[in-house]
Amino acid sequence: MPLRVYNTMSRRKEDVVTREPGKAYIYVCGITPYSRSHLGHARPSVFWDVVRRYLEYRGYSVYLVQNFTDIDDKIIAASAREGLHFRELAEKYSRDYLESMDDLKVRRADLYPRATDHIDDIIKIVAGLIEKGHAYEAAGDVYFDVRSFRGYGKLSHRSVDELVAGSRVEPGENKRDPADFALWKAAKQGEPAWDSPWGPGRPGWHIECSAMSLRYLGQGFDFHGGGTELVFPHHENEVAQSEAYTGQEPFVRYWVHHEMLTLRSEKMSKSLGNVVPIPEVLRRFPPEVVRLAMLSAHYRTLVEFSDESLESAERGWRRLEGARTNAVAFLRDTSAAALDSEMSAAARRKFEEAMDDDFNTGLAIAALFDLARDTNALVGTATKTDARALGIVTGALRTLEELGGILGILRDHVEAPGDAGEVEALLKIILDLREDARRRRDWQTADALRQRLGDAGFVIEDTPLGPRWKRERRD
Repeated sequence: MPLRVYNTMSRRKEDVVTREPGKAYIYVCGITPYSRSHLGHARPSVFWDVVRRYLEYRGYSVYLVQNFTDIDDKIIAASAREGLHFRELAEKYSRDYLESMDDLKVRRADLYPRATDHIDDIIKIVAGLIEKGHAYEAAGDVYFDVRSFRGYGKLSHRSVDELVAGSRVEPGENKRDPADFALWKAAKQGEPAWDSPWGPGRPGWHIECSAMSLRYLGQGFDFHGGGTELVFPHHENEVAQSEAYTGQEPFVRYWVHHEMLTLRSEKMSKSLGNVVPIPEVLRRFPPEVVRLAMLSAHYRTLVEFSDESLESAERGWRRLEGARTNAVAFLRDTSAAALDSEMSAAARRKFEEAMDDDFNTGLAIAALFDLARDTNALVGTATKTDARALGIVTGALRTLEELGGILGILRDHVEAPGDAGEVEALLKIILDLREDARRRRDWQTADALRQRLGDAGFVIEDTPLGPRWKRERRD
Protein backbone atom coordinates (compact mmCIF):
# COMPACT_ATOMS: atom_id res chain seq x y z
CA MET A 1 0.00 0.00 0.00
CA PRO A 2 1.45 3.41 -0.93
CA LEU A 3 1.84 6.14 1.67
CA ARG A 4 -1.08 8.55 1.35
CA VAL A 5 -1.66 11.92 2.98
CA TYR A 6 -4.54 14.40 3.02
CA ASN A 7 -3.44 17.50 1.11
CA THR A 8 -5.24 20.68 2.16
CA MET A 9 -4.54 22.13 -1.29
CA SER A 10 -6.51 19.41 -3.14
CA ARG A 11 -8.81 18.49 -0.24
CA ARG A 12 -8.21 14.80 -0.80
CA LYS A 13 -5.77 12.05 0.07
CA GLU A 14 -2.89 11.73 -2.38
CA ASP A 15 -0.13 9.21 -2.89
CA VAL A 16 3.11 10.64 -1.57
CA VAL A 17 5.74 11.13 -4.26
CA THR A 18 8.61 13.18 -2.86
CA ARG A 19 10.67 15.65 -4.84
CA GLU A 20 13.71 13.40 -4.58
CA PRO A 21 13.28 9.60 -4.36
CA GLY A 22 14.06 8.31 -0.89
CA LYS A 23 14.25 11.78 0.64
CA ALA A 24 11.62 13.85 2.46
CA TYR A 25 11.91 17.57 3.19
CA ILE A 26 9.62 19.03 5.86
CA TYR A 27 8.95 22.57 7.07
CA VAL A 28 6.86 23.01 10.22
CA CYS A 29 5.65 26.39 11.40
CA GLY A 30 7.11 26.82 14.86
CA ILE A 31 6.19 28.92 17.84
CA THR A 32 6.38 32.62 18.55
CA PRO A 33 8.51 32.46 21.72
CA TYR A 34 7.03 35.13 23.98
CA SER A 35 5.89 32.98 26.96
CA ARG A 36 6.15 29.48 28.38
CA SER A 37 5.33 26.48 26.24
CA HIS A 38 2.08 24.60 26.79
CA LEU A 39 0.31 21.44 25.67
CA GLY A 40 -1.11 23.20 22.63
CA HIS A 41 2.46 23.42 21.33
CA ALA A 42 3.03 19.75 22.07
CA ARG A 43 0.45 18.27 19.71
CA PRO A 44 2.06 19.40 16.41
CA SER A 45 5.54 18.67 17.72
CA VAL A 46 4.63 15.13 18.78
CA PHE A 47 2.76 14.52 15.52
CA TRP A 48 5.63 15.62 13.27
CA ASP A 49 8.06 13.71 15.45
CA VAL A 50 6.05 10.56 14.68
CA VAL A 51 5.80 11.41 10.97
CA ARG A 52 9.54 11.80 10.82
CA ARG A 53 10.17 8.51 12.65
CA TYR A 54 7.71 6.65 10.43
CA LEU A 55 9.18 8.04 7.22
CA GLU A 56 12.60 6.89 8.42
CA TYR A 57 11.09 3.47 9.19
CA ARG A 58 9.85 3.45 5.58
CA GLY A 59 13.40 4.10 4.40
CA TYR A 60 13.32 7.85 3.77
CA SER A 61 16.12 10.22 4.65
CA VAL A 62 14.27 13.07 6.39
CA TYR A 63 15.31 16.70 6.77
CA LEU A 64 13.02 18.67 9.09
CA VAL A 65 13.13 22.44 9.57
CA GLN A 66 11.07 24.23 12.23
CA ASN A 67 11.31 27.98 12.61
CA PHE A 68 11.07 30.39 15.51
CA THR A 69 9.16 33.60 14.79
CA ASP A 70 11.36 35.75 17.01
CA ILE A 71 10.02 39.17 16.03
CA ASP A 72 6.38 40.26 15.90
CA ASP A 73 3.88 42.34 17.87
CA LYS A 74 3.58 39.76 20.68
CA ILE A 75 7.36 39.56 21.10
CA ILE A 76 7.61 43.34 21.26
CA ALA A 77 4.77 43.60 23.83
CA ALA A 78 6.22 40.82 26.02
CA SER A 79 9.68 42.38 25.80
CA ALA A 80 8.34 45.63 27.22
CA ARG A 81 6.29 43.80 29.85
CA GLU A 82 9.21 41.70 31.16
CA GLY A 83 11.85 44.39 30.72
CA LEU A 84 13.99 42.15 28.49
CA HIS A 85 15.57 42.89 25.12
CA PHE A 86 13.45 41.18 22.48
CA ARG A 87 16.31 38.84 21.51
CA GLU A 88 16.85 37.82 25.13
CA LEU A 89 13.15 37.21 25.62
CA ALA A 90 12.86 35.13 22.42
CA GLU A 91 15.92 33.08 23.36
CA LYS A 92 14.54 32.47 26.87
CA TYR A 93 11.26 31.04 25.61
CA SER A 94 12.81 29.24 22.64
CA ARG A 95 15.00 27.38 25.11
CA ASP A 96 11.97 26.66 27.30
CA TYR A 97 10.17 25.17 24.29
CA LEU A 98 13.10 22.97 23.28
CA GLU A 99 13.57 21.68 26.82
CA SER A 100 9.84 20.89 27.08
CA MET A 101 9.98 18.97 23.80
CA ASP A 102 13.03 17.08 25.06
CA ASP A 103 10.99 16.07 28.10
CA LEU A 104 8.24 14.79 25.75
CA LYS A 105 10.80 12.69 23.86
CA VAL A 106 10.43 14.79 20.71
CA ARG A 107 13.59 14.53 18.62
CA ARG A 108 14.99 17.92 17.75
CA ALA A 109 14.57 19.26 14.23
CA ASP A 110 17.58 19.32 11.95
CA LEU A 111 17.43 23.11 11.93
CA TYR A 112 15.68 25.83 13.94
CA PRO A 113 16.09 29.05 11.93
CA ARG A 114 15.19 32.41 13.50
CA ALA A 115 13.43 35.06 11.47
CA THR A 116 15.80 37.82 12.58
CA ASP A 117 18.77 35.87 11.21
CA HIS A 118 17.26 36.08 7.72
CA ILE A 119 16.52 39.77 7.23
CA ASP A 120 18.72 39.90 4.12
CA ASP A 121 16.83 36.95 2.59
CA ILE A 122 13.52 38.64 3.38
CA ILE A 123 14.57 41.98 1.85
CA LYS A 124 15.76 40.17 -1.28
CA ILE A 125 12.38 38.47 -1.76
CA VAL A 126 10.40 41.66 -1.06
CA ALA A 127 12.51 43.59 -3.55
CA GLY A 128 12.00 40.81 -6.09
CA LEU A 129 8.23 40.92 -5.64
CA ILE A 130 8.21 44.70 -6.20
CA GLU A 131 10.29 44.26 -9.35
CA LYS A 132 7.90 41.59 -10.66
CA GLY A 133 4.87 43.81 -10.04
CA HIS A 134 3.43 41.75 -7.17
CA ALA A 135 4.17 44.23 -4.38
CA TYR A 136 4.24 47.99 -3.81
CA GLU A 137 5.75 50.42 -1.32
CA ALA A 138 3.55 52.87 0.59
CA ALA A 139 5.02 55.29 3.14
CA GLY A 140 7.74 52.86 4.24
CA ASP A 141 5.45 49.82 4.29
CA VAL A 142 5.47 47.20 1.53
CA TYR A 143 2.33 45.26 0.66
CA PHE A 144 1.66 42.23 -1.49
CA ASP A 145 -0.89 42.92 -4.22
CA VAL A 146 -3.16 39.87 -3.93
CA ARG A 147 -5.01 40.61 -7.19
CA SER A 148 -1.73 40.40 -9.07
CA PHE A 149 -1.50 36.68 -8.23
CA ARG A 150 -4.16 34.70 -10.09
CA GLY A 151 -3.99 31.72 -7.75
CA TYR A 152 -4.71 33.63 -4.57
CA GLY A 153 -7.21 31.71 -2.44
CA LYS A 154 -6.42 28.25 -3.83
CA LEU A 155 -5.23 26.83 -0.48
CA SER A 156 -8.17 28.11 1.59
CA HIS A 157 -10.54 27.53 -1.35
CA ARG A 158 -12.00 31.02 -1.26
CA SER A 159 -12.04 33.74 -3.87
CA VAL A 160 -10.32 37.09 -3.35
CA ASP A 161 -13.71 38.80 -3.13
CA GLU A 162 -14.78 36.41 -0.35
CA LEU A 163 -11.54 37.12 1.48
CA VAL A 164 -11.94 40.88 1.04
CA ALA A 165 -15.39 40.69 2.65
CA GLY A 166 -13.73 39.65 5.91
CA SER A 167 -10.84 42.09 5.67
CA ARG A 168 -10.45 45.58 7.04
CA VAL A 169 -7.88 48.33 6.79
CA GLU A 170 -6.24 49.26 10.09
CA PRO A 171 -5.70 52.94 10.90
CA GLY A 172 -2.44 54.17 9.41
CA GLU A 173 -2.32 51.51 6.70
CA ASN A 174 -1.94 52.62 3.09
CA LYS A 175 -3.16 49.51 1.30
CA ARG A 176 -4.56 49.72 -2.20
CA ASP A 177 -6.89 46.83 -1.42
CA PRO A 178 -8.18 45.58 1.96
CA ALA A 179 -6.99 42.03 1.08
CA ASP A 180 -3.36 43.10 0.52
CA PHE A 181 -1.00 42.07 3.29
CA ALA A 182 2.23 43.46 4.71
CA LEU A 183 5.59 42.16 3.55
CA TRP A 184 7.56 44.89 5.33
CA LYS A 185 6.42 47.22 8.12
CA ALA A 186 7.83 50.69 8.61
CA ALA A 187 9.46 51.21 12.00
CA LYS A 188 7.45 52.62 14.87
CA GLN A 189 8.98 54.61 17.69
CA GLY A 190 10.88 52.36 20.09
CA GLU A 191 10.39 49.15 18.09
CA PRO A 192 13.24 46.94 16.77
CA ALA A 193 14.09 47.87 13.19
CA TRP A 194 16.45 46.97 10.36
CA ASP A 195 17.59 49.07 7.42
CA SER A 196 15.95 48.38 4.08
CA PRO A 197 15.49 50.08 0.68
CA TRP A 198 12.15 51.36 2.01
CA GLY A 199 13.53 52.75 5.25
CA PRO A 200 13.91 51.25 8.74
CA GLY A 201 11.39 48.57 9.56
CA ARG A 202 10.79 44.88 10.22
CA PRO A 203 9.38 41.97 8.22
CA GLY A 204 5.75 40.98 8.08
CA TRP A 205 4.80 37.64 9.57
CA HIS A 206 4.16 35.65 6.40
CA ILE A 207 7.29 36.58 4.47
CA GLU A 208 9.50 35.17 7.22
CA CYS A 209 8.43 31.56 6.60
CA SER A 210 8.76 31.90 2.83
CA ALA A 211 12.31 33.21 3.20
CA MET A 212 13.41 30.48 5.61
CA SER A 213 11.74 27.55 3.84
CA LEU A 214 13.02 28.59 0.39
CA ARG A 215 16.48 29.17 1.83
CA TYR A 216 16.83 25.74 3.40
CA LEU A 217 14.44 23.50 1.47
CA GLY A 218 14.07 25.13 -1.93
CA GLN A 219 11.05 25.38 -4.22
CA GLY A 220 8.66 22.42 -4.29
CA PHE A 221 9.70 20.75 -1.04
CA ASP A 222 7.59 17.89 0.25
CA PHE A 223 5.60 18.66 3.43
CA HIS A 224 4.55 21.91 5.06
CA GLY A 225 2.91 21.51 8.46
CA GLY A 226 0.91 23.72 10.76
CA GLY A 227 -2.41 24.07 12.54
CA THR A 228 -5.71 24.51 10.71
CA GLU A 229 -5.87 28.09 11.99
CA LEU A 230 -2.84 28.88 9.78
CA VAL A 231 -4.47 27.88 6.47
CA PHE A 232 -5.66 31.46 6.12
CA PRO A 233 -4.10 33.93 6.13
CA HIS A 234 -0.61 32.66 6.94
CA HIS A 235 -0.21 29.72 4.58
CA GLU A 236 -2.37 31.21 1.86
CA ASN A 237 -0.07 34.22 1.83
CA GLU A 238 3.02 32.01 1.89
CA VAL A 239 1.83 30.26 -1.26
CA ALA A 240 1.09 33.52 -3.05
CA GLN A 241 4.32 35.37 -2.26
CA SER A 242 6.55 32.30 -2.77
CA GLU A 243 5.13 31.29 -6.14
CA ALA A 244 4.92 34.90 -7.30
CA TYR A 245 8.60 35.38 -6.40
CA THR A 246 9.96 32.16 -7.92
CA GLY A 247 7.56 32.02 -10.86
CA GLN A 248 7.18 28.30 -10.21
CA GLU A 249 4.62 26.04 -8.59
CA PRO A 250 3.97 24.23 -6.42
CA PHE A 251 5.70 25.98 -3.55
CA VAL A 252 4.88 22.88 -1.45
CA ARG A 253 3.84 19.42 -2.61
CA TYR A 254 1.69 18.44 0.40
CA TRP A 255 0.05 20.81 2.89
CA VAL A 256 -0.65 18.92 6.13
CA HIS A 257 -2.71 20.67 8.80
CA HIS A 258 -3.47 19.35 12.26
CA GLU A 259 -6.47 20.19 14.40
CA MET A 260 -6.30 21.92 17.74
CA LEU A 261 -5.98 20.69 21.30
CA THR A 262 -8.93 22.01 23.29
CA LEU A 263 -9.63 22.65 26.95
CA ARG A 264 -13.29 22.84 27.96
CA SER A 265 -14.17 22.87 24.23
CA GLU A 266 -12.04 25.95 23.50
CA LYS A 267 -8.79 26.06 21.57
CA MET A 268 -5.84 25.97 23.94
CA SER A 269 -4.02 29.25 23.41
CA LYS A 270 -2.10 31.84 25.41
CA SER A 271 -4.36 34.63 24.16
CA LEU A 272 -7.39 32.91 25.73
CA GLY A 273 -5.51 32.18 28.95
CA ASN A 274 -6.55 28.52 28.98
CA VAL A 275 -3.16 26.90 28.59
CA VAL A 276 -1.65 24.02 30.56
CA PRO A 277 2.13 24.29 30.99
CA ILE A 278 3.96 21.14 29.91
CA PRO A 279 5.99 20.75 33.16
CA GLU A 280 2.75 20.78 35.15
CA VAL A 281 1.41 17.81 33.19
CA LEU A 282 4.70 15.90 33.28
CA ARG A 283 4.79 16.15 37.07
CA ARG A 284 1.67 13.97 37.10
CA PHE A 285 2.00 11.76 34.03
CA PRO A 286 4.93 10.14 32.20
CA PRO A 287 5.76 11.68 28.80
CA GLU A 288 4.75 8.44 27.08
CA VAL A 289 1.24 8.82 28.49
CA VAL A 290 0.95 12.40 27.20
CA ARG A 291 2.08 11.25 23.74
CA LEU A 292 -0.37 8.34 23.79
CA ALA A 293 -3.23 10.67 24.70
CA MET A 294 -2.42 12.96 21.77
CA LEU A 295 -1.81 10.19 19.26
CA SER A 296 -4.93 8.19 20.12
CA ALA A 297 -6.93 10.50 17.84
CA HIS A 298 -6.24 11.23 14.18
CA TYR A 299 -4.27 14.44 13.68
CA ARG A 300 -7.18 16.01 11.77
CA THR A 301 -9.48 15.48 14.76
CA LEU A 302 -9.92 17.87 17.68
CA VAL A 303 -8.50 16.48 20.93
CA GLU A 304 -10.07 17.51 24.23
CA PHE A 305 -7.53 17.68 27.04
CA SER A 306 -8.69 16.60 30.49
CA ASP A 307 -7.54 14.62 33.49
CA GLU A 308 -9.92 11.88 32.37
CA SER A 309 -8.33 11.62 28.92
CA LEU A 310 -4.85 11.38 30.43
CA GLU A 311 -5.93 8.83 33.02
CA SER A 312 -7.49 6.73 30.27
CA ALA A 313 -4.27 6.99 28.25
CA GLU A 314 -2.28 5.95 31.31
CA ARG A 315 -4.38 2.81 31.74
CA GLY A 316 -3.75 1.93 28.10
CA TRP A 317 -0.04 2.67 28.42
CA ARG A 318 0.22 0.40 31.45
CA ARG A 319 -1.37 -2.42 29.43
CA LEU A 320 1.30 -2.03 26.75
CA GLU A 321 4.11 -1.81 29.27
CA GLY A 322 2.62 -4.74 31.19
CA ALA A 323 2.70 -6.94 28.10
CA ARG A 324 6.27 -5.90 27.48
CA THR A 325 7.27 -6.67 31.07
CA ASN A 326 5.50 -10.04 30.96
CA ALA A 327 7.33 -10.95 27.75
CA VAL A 328 10.69 -9.96 29.22
CA ALA A 329 9.99 -12.00 32.36
CA PHE A 330 8.97 -15.01 30.27
CA LEU A 331 12.13 -14.79 28.18
CA ARG A 332 14.49 -14.23 31.08
CA ASP A 333 17.53 -16.53 31.07
CA THR A 334 16.69 -17.74 27.56
CA SER A 335 18.34 -16.99 24.22
CA ALA A 336 15.59 -17.77 21.75
CA ALA A 337 15.85 -16.38 18.24
CA ALA A 338 12.99 -14.11 17.21
CA LEU A 339 10.28 -15.83 15.19
CA ASP A 340 8.29 -13.64 12.82
CA SER A 341 4.99 -15.31 13.56
CA GLU A 342 1.62 -14.45 12.09
CA MET A 343 0.87 -12.73 15.40
CA SER A 344 3.70 -10.23 14.92
CA ALA A 345 3.18 -10.01 11.16
CA ALA A 346 -0.51 -9.15 11.62
CA ALA A 347 0.33 -6.38 14.09
CA ARG A 348 2.99 -4.94 11.79
CA ARG A 349 0.64 -5.13 8.80
CA LYS A 350 -2.18 -3.33 10.66
CA PHE A 351 0.26 -0.73 12.00
CA GLU A 352 1.70 0.03 8.57
CA GLU A 353 -1.72 0.14 6.90
CA ALA A 354 -2.87 2.66 9.50
CA MET A 355 0.19 4.87 9.19
CA ASP A 356 0.22 4.66 5.39
CA ASP A 357 -3.37 5.92 5.38
CA ASP A 358 -2.75 9.56 6.29
CA PHE A 359 -0.72 8.80 9.43
CA ASN A 360 -3.63 7.31 11.36
CA THR A 361 -1.92 6.94 14.72
CA GLY A 362 -5.14 5.92 16.50
CA LEU A 363 -5.46 2.73 14.44
CA ALA A 364 -1.71 2.15 14.69
CA ILE A 365 -2.02 2.17 18.49
CA ALA A 366 -4.94 -0.27 18.26
CA ALA A 367 -2.64 -2.69 16.42
CA LEU A 368 -0.20 -2.52 19.33
CA PHE A 369 -2.96 -3.23 21.84
CA ASP A 370 -3.93 -6.31 19.82
CA LEU A 371 -0.33 -7.48 19.87
CA ALA A 372 -0.07 -6.85 23.62
CA ARG A 373 -3.24 -8.87 24.25
CA ASP A 374 -2.04 -11.80 22.12
CA THR A 375 1.39 -11.71 23.75
CA ASN A 376 -0.11 -11.86 27.24
CA ALA A 377 -2.33 -14.77 26.21
CA LEU A 378 0.64 -16.74 24.90
CA VAL A 379 2.84 -15.96 27.90
CA GLY A 380 0.01 -17.03 30.20
CA THR A 381 -0.30 -20.50 28.65
CA ALA A 382 3.14 -21.40 27.27
CA THR A 383 6.11 -22.89 29.08
CA LYS A 384 9.79 -22.00 28.83
CA THR A 385 10.48 -25.46 27.39
CA ASP A 386 8.38 -24.62 24.31
CA ALA A 387 11.01 -23.39 21.82
CA ARG A 388 8.43 -22.17 19.32
CA ALA A 389 6.59 -20.16 21.97
CA LEU A 390 9.87 -18.61 23.05
CA GLY A 391 10.58 -17.57 19.47
CA ILE A 392 7.09 -16.12 18.98
CA VAL A 393 7.31 -14.11 22.21
CA THR A 394 10.79 -12.87 21.28
CA GLY A 395 9.50 -11.71 17.89
CA ALA A 396 6.43 -10.12 19.45
CA LEU A 397 8.56 -8.23 21.96
CA ARG A 398 10.84 -6.96 19.22
CA THR A 399 7.84 -5.86 17.14
CA LEU A 400 6.12 -4.16 20.07
CA GLU A 401 9.26 -2.22 20.96
CA GLU A 402 10.03 -1.23 17.38
CA LEU A 403 6.54 -0.01 16.50
CA GLY A 404 6.01 1.52 19.93
CA GLY A 405 9.31 3.32 19.43
CA ILE A 406 8.01 4.95 16.24
CA LEU A 407 5.17 6.45 18.28
CA GLY A 408 7.41 7.12 21.29
CA ILE A 409 4.89 5.62 23.71
CA LEU A 410 7.09 3.04 25.46
CA ARG A 411 9.76 3.67 28.05
CA ASP A 412 13.35 3.54 26.86
CA HIS A 413 13.95 0.60 29.21
CA VAL A 414 11.74 -2.07 30.72
CA GLU A 415 11.12 -1.24 34.37
CA ALA A 416 11.11 -4.83 35.54
CA PRO A 417 12.30 -7.47 35.89
CA GLY A 418 15.52 -6.81 33.99
CA ASP A 419 16.27 -3.51 35.73
CA ALA A 420 14.71 -4.55 39.04
CA GLY A 421 15.79 -8.11 39.66
CA GLU A 422 15.83 -7.58 43.38
CA VAL A 423 12.15 -6.61 43.36
CA GLU A 424 11.29 -9.71 41.38
CA ALA A 425 13.28 -11.93 43.74
CA LEU A 426 11.41 -10.54 46.76
CA LEU A 427 8.09 -10.93 44.99
CA LYS A 428 8.90 -14.54 44.20
CA ILE A 429 9.60 -15.23 47.88
CA ILE A 430 6.28 -13.66 48.90
CA LEU A 431 4.38 -15.51 46.17
CA ASP A 432 5.98 -18.80 47.25
CA LEU A 433 4.84 -18.15 50.82
CA ARG A 434 1.35 -17.40 49.54
CA GLU A 435 1.31 -20.60 47.48
CA ASP A 436 2.41 -22.57 50.52
CA ALA A 437 -0.44 -21.03 52.52
CA ARG A 438 -2.91 -21.92 49.76
CA ARG A 439 -1.71 -25.54 49.73
CA ARG A 440 -2.28 -25.65 53.51
CA ARG A 441 -5.73 -24.08 52.93
CA ASP A 442 -4.67 -21.17 55.10
CA TRP A 443 -6.84 -18.78 53.11
CA GLN A 444 -6.55 -16.01 55.68
CA THR A 445 -2.76 -15.80 55.29
CA ALA A 446 -2.95 -16.18 51.49
CA ASP A 447 -5.52 -13.39 51.19
CA ALA A 448 -3.55 -11.17 53.57
CA LEU A 449 -0.39 -11.56 51.46
CA ARG A 450 -2.33 -10.77 48.31
CA GLN A 451 -3.85 -7.71 49.96
CA ARG A 452 -0.47 -6.46 51.18
CA LEU A 453 0.99 -6.84 47.68
CA GLY A 454 -2.00 -4.95 46.31
CA ASP A 455 -1.40 -2.15 48.79
CA ALA A 456 2.19 -1.99 47.50
CA GLY A 457 1.02 -1.59 43.91
CA PHE A 458 1.19 -5.20 42.64
CA VAL A 459 -1.79 -7.12 41.26
CA ILE A 460 -1.64 -10.92 41.54
CA GLU A 461 -3.30 -13.09 38.91
CA ASP A 462 -3.69 -16.85 39.54
CA THR A 463 -3.20 -18.78 36.29
CA PRO A 464 -3.00 -22.52 35.47
CA LEU A 465 0.78 -22.09 35.39
CA GLY A 466 0.96 -20.41 38.75
CA PRO A 467 0.61 -16.84 40.04
CA ARG A 468 1.65 -13.86 37.90
CA TRP A 469 2.13 -10.30 39.03
CA LYS A 470 1.93 -6.94 37.36
CA ARG A 471 2.34 -3.38 38.48
CA GLU A 472 -0.75 -1.28 39.00
CA ARG A 473 -1.05 2.48 39.21
CA ARG A 474 -1.22 3.71 42.77
CA ASP A 475 -3.46 6.77 43.12
